[in-house]
Order: sequence, then structure tokens, then C-alpha cells
Amino acid sequence: MAKTFGAESTTDEVLEGVNLSGKRVLVTGVSAGLGVETVRSLAAHGASVVGTARDLDKARRALAPVFPQAAHGATIDLVEMDLASLKSVRKAASEVLAAGKRFDLIVANAGVMACPRGKTADGFETQFGTNHLGHFVFVNPLVALLNPGARIVSLSSAGHRICDVDLEDPNFERTEYQPFTGYGRSKTANILFAVALDRRLKARGIRATALHPGGIQTELGRHLTPELIEQMQARWRAGNPGGQVTMRFKTVPQGAATTVWSGCVASAEAVGGRYCEDCHVAEVNDQEAPRIGVKSYAVDPDRAEALWSKSEEMVGEKFAVS
Repeated sequence: MAKTFGAESTTDEVLEGVNLSGKRVLVTGVSAGLGVETVRSLAAHGASVVGTARDLDKARRALAPVFPQAAHGATIDLVEMDLASLKSVRKAASEVLAAGKRFDLIVANAGVMACPRGKTADGFETQFGTNHLGHFVFVNPLVALLNPGARIVSLSSAGHRICDVDLEDPNFERTEYQPFTGYGRSKTANILFAVALDRRLKARGIRATALHPGGIQTELGRHLTPELIEQMQARWRAGNPGGQVTMRFKTVPQGAATTVWSGCVASAEAVGGRYCEDCHVAEVNDQEAPRIGVKSYAVDPDRAEALWSKSEEMVGEKFAVS
């Protein structure tokens, strides 16, 4: 009988008894928080991991306690990549492709949240450019290296419930910039990207999914001012009428649990093209207040195709992924 996991499950609990020897995993953003824990848990169970980071020295320091925990035969290698620069992204993808080694799982983990208005090296709004377009350009070429039965896991957020993507004004050129609006758009894009990838790849036995790791206090919140924290808490209170007053944060091992669950443990058919939270597949929930479930616009296949086309237009590159 399959084990049941939930919001308080940890990576080690989810992977208990799971042998990942011989598996190869690619994880973006491995210099802090969820990325480090994802690498640790997968390598501890035998997987060889390639991690990307903007700052390799920082990543090596963060992973120093992780290397001794890797199972016999598991390796951990690093590739430099700045998701806010398509030049850097393409260089990293080329480096991985040149190595020619195949993968069983790609985890698009890296991201930024609620940062001040800014632009990437290519002129895109920082959050949409980093969280979505960077991964769009990085992951698509690497599909060629995926083994049959492989999975792609895209880290989104309950923040997707803030708003849909704006395909008419993705860079806030005509819209007033709000940090959480930018975050919501980018996190919706993470889900729609998984929906589009899953449609393209499932005939090959490769599935893609997106997830909300939960609220975790990591470096992701480096840009949160007291005002933005109050906005976040207000949304939480609105979604929990009569319930707890403040958000309950997960530990990092609890936060990374849904990543390893959806990537290594859950049924591929169950998670393919879906959105997961707290180690289960979430249902569509279009009510305004609750913070649970996935908004219908985020899993709309037509919306996913429209975003794919817009993304190709923005990055100046077409991807025939199948």
C-alpha cells in the first residue's frame, strides 16, 4: 500500500526506502535553501546530481556539508548559470549538452520573489525573465538528454493565485509594477510551462509537473520589506477566515518534500501536467480567498500554448520539443 504524505512530511520521509542509484538529476539554484536540500536528499539516496548556480563559490560553501552525505557512487557537479542572462543560460545549456550524459529528472528550482522593479540582462522584467524565461531557454534544449520515463519538475508557488500571466504586457511597460503582481505572473508561467511541456513529451513517456513547496523562510525572501510581508500575511488571513492568524512556515526539508515526491515517488500519470502541493496533486480552486489548490487559468492548455508562443517570441528562439 502506497504511503500517504502531507504538509509536514520531509524529504527523508518521502524518500525512505527509495534507491536512486544510477539516476541522474539536474537541479537549478543549488546555492541555498530548497536547492541545497533537494541535492542532499537525492544524492543521499544514490542519485548523481548536476546543480546550477549563479555563484559557484557560494554553491560550494552551501553544499560542503552535503558532499559527505552522498551515497556511494553518487556524484555532485556544478555548472555556472545566471538565469537573468540568456547568454549565461545558453552557455550553461551548451555545457550540459556537450557532456552528453542523460538525465532522469530536471528540477527547475531557482527563482526570485517580490523584488524591486528591475530588468534582466536582456531587458525583461526581472521576475518573469528569471523565473520563467530563463528556465524556458535552459530546459527546452536539455529535453534531448532525458531518458524515457524522466520527469521535469517546475517550482511554482501559491503565489500564482495572485494573478494570471499578462501576455500583452509581460514587462510592465503599460502596467504599474507591483512586486507581488510580478511574482504571481512568473509563478503562473511556471505552471503553464509544465502544462505545455507535458503535452509535448508524454508520448515519449516523459512527464512534467509544477508545484508549490509551501511557505519556507529562505533567501528567496531577501527582498521582502515589512510592507510586503504584511501584504503576504493579509492574503494568508483572507484565505483562512476563522483560522490561524499568521502563516505557518515549513522547514526546508518539509519544503523540498513535494519536489522529491513529485519527481521520484508519485505516479507519473497522476502528476503529469498537474500542480502539486503538500505531497499531493492539487484540485482546481477558483475561489478568491483560499490559498489552496490551483487556479484554472494556470492549467489551461490553450493559455499554456499562448505563453509558449509569446516566450519564443520574447527570447527569439523556437523550440520543437517532442
